[in-house]
Amino acid sequence: MILTYYLLRAPEEQARLLAEAILSVKQKVTLCSICFNVTESDPCLICRSNQRNPSKICIVEQPQDILALEHTKIYKGLYHVLHGAISPTEGVGTGDIKINELMKRLQDGSVNEVILATNPNLEGEQTAMYLNKLISPLGIRVTRLARGLLFGTELEYADDVTLTRALEGRQEF
Repeated sequence: MILTYYLLRAPEEQARLLAEAILSVKQKVTLCSICFNVTESDPCLICRSNQRNPSKICIVEQPQDILALEHTKIYKGLYHVLHGAISPTEGVGTGDIKINELMKRLQDGSVNEVILATNPNLEGEQTAMYLNKLISPLGIRVTRLARGLLFGTELEYADDVTLTRALEGRQEF
């Protein structure tokens, strides 16, 4: 609704430029075929980087969570974006998010730690517990972000210090 009011008041040229920018995003931006982050090139810059530690994968719910974690400048592993969390009340099951794709990534044996960085709310906890049950039998270390994050908050809104402490203080799941 706010966007509608903005567009009604905006000069015609500004509205046209915004429309073109939105169209451009839909045409140019895609999902990385490896981690499912949003990207203009496939694979994304993070997955292509030889500066990253491929033995660690940090699992997040949404692409915005990667931005929040990258802003801390301490995590140097890879990511996997689930594009949601298990939520039976919302009709989101295990087949609706990128869990099968994650499990395929973990099959080659190159990953020795998975960091569960799902949001500290009911859905995030439920998703983390389910992933732990799937991943632990593979012999991969499963850790969870430390509890510096308040229950019910979302990663993208956490400050750098809190996220840094959460990453540094992660614990076995």
